[in-house]
Amino acid sequence: MPSALKVDWRTSVAVTGTVLKLIAAAMAVPLVVALVYGDDLLVFGASILITLALGSALERFDPDPDLGPREALLLVAVVWIVVAVVGTIPYLLAGYGTESTVGLDFSSLGAFVGGIVNALFESTSGFTTTGATVLGEISTDRHSHALLMWRQLTQWLGGMGIIVLMVAILPELAVNGAQLVSAEAPGPQLQKLTPHIQETARVLWKVYFAFTVALAVLLALLGASGLAPNMDLFNAVAHAFSTMPTGGFSPQSESIAAFSAVVQWAIIPFMVVAGVNFGLFWHLLEGETREFLEDTEFRTYAGLVAALTGVLSVLLFTGVAPRLAIGGLTEGVAENSLRQAAFQIGSLMNSTGFATSDFAQWDQHGQVFLLAVMFVGGSAGSTGGGIKVIRWLIVLKVLKRELLHTSHPDAVQPIRLGGAVVDEEALRGIVAFSMLYLLLFGLGSVVIALDAARVGIELTALEAVGGSLATVGNIGPAFGRLGPFGSYLMLPDTTKLFMIFLMWVGRLEILPVLALFTGAFWRR
Repeated sequence: MPSALKVDWRTSVAVTGTVLKLIAAAMAVPLVVALVYGDDLLVFGASILITLALGSALERFDPDPDLGPREALLLVAVVWIVVAVVGTIPYLLAGYGTESTVGLDFSSLGAFVGGIVNALFESTSGFTTTGATVLGEISTDRHSHALLMWRQLTQWLGGMGIIVLMVAILPELAVNGAQLVSAEAPGPQLQKLTPHIQETARVLWKVYFAFTVALAVLLALLGASGLAPNMDLFNAVAHAFSTMPTGGFSPQSESIAAFSAVVQWAIIPFMVVAGVNFGLFWHLLEGETREFLEDTEFRTYAGLVAALTGVLSVLLFTGVAPRLAIGGLTEGVAENSLRQAAFQIGSLMNSTGFATSDFAQWDQHGQVFLLAVMFVGGSAGSTGGGIKVIRWLIVLKVLKRELLHTSHPDAVQPIRLGGAVVDEEALRGIVAFSMLYLLLFGLGSVVIALDAARVGIELTALEAVGGSLATVGNIGPAFGRLGPFGSYLMLPDTTKLFMIFLMWVGRLEILPVLALFTGAFWRR
């Protein structure tokens, strides 16, 4: 009897094994750090061997994989789950990371399970570039340099996309490369920069790599010049690894507030750049300046960054955030008000998650303003999370057209963006995503609040709402105890598992994941 399944899951699993070998190779970076600092050398040596073994075992499911459209979709979803699980290995072997993590000690089953959940939360948060943490107090005294670098590296790998990287380096994935990249890349459309999708993937990673190197060199030079005394080479590389993917992890407990104002000003433009469609920079390098400057989404994005920064700087200058534990005095201080505003907008609008000010201590007006900023998102084709600017533009145009049809039912008005007509199928996808995003965010807020209350943790409405938005939008910090200098550690394991689901679904932009839960996806 023929199989009732249409999807050849063995193919997807086999390619997942190849991806794990890539992750094992990437672990060489923290292994080098371990050699330099003399800590956790065995942890990363063992992690590499375990990951290679798992990858080789999975590859045996199909020695000659041939991905079809559904297998490609399944592959993307499975890869992000498996990679997050494998990413927990260094945390668990090191035996620290959270107060509940006890490595491989089974003496306390509850603590052991809690440690696994916490490690999975941290790993998922890293690869999805969310930046929410359960590590508690972060420092090189409590955690090794190697483990902290692994934490940063997971964000960098996840930023431009693990599958995009695989398409760039593996010729066998080029056949269905467009479907793979479309399922993983943030945003509603794939911009094909070159005739071949494999070359497009390489272009995106080259631009991404170049900006990362540029920021690391800049930060290292600032440290060497004395303008940033505690910005050594380790911190320079670590923060470059989390800035360009809009990740937000930092090896410093005070995030970017631990560094001088010069460092904060240096990081702001790179955060803004990370929220721009990386394909536009390729046009810029090719001398196609017009393509860059006249892009509708880019102009809207740049305008929003400037406008929101202006509004927030005025609010800070006039007293929304008076003297804080972290952030200093902003009321009446022009430079600090502008810097704090530009940094918070650049960080939260793009879902970076860095902080220079403890906005959890701002008054309610300021926090609600930031909550609204978190809904915007970066551009399609960027590493930013959230709904994305282009979707907001399309949704507003659709609403405008519906208002026209109310008074002129026979009017025919196609939706245009940048002079080009947007396909009706694309419009449906954008509206569906936006509705699902808001629905998932709303339901997530309720689940988080109720589940925390179940164990006696009373979250404020702003904490629950912020926690839901911060995870499904891959933003990271929320408000209150979940704020930029807080931690998700105190939440129950069930809430953390639900947030892990939100981070996974949010990173893959909801629809590709939810499609797997429909019967039609699996049937012939």
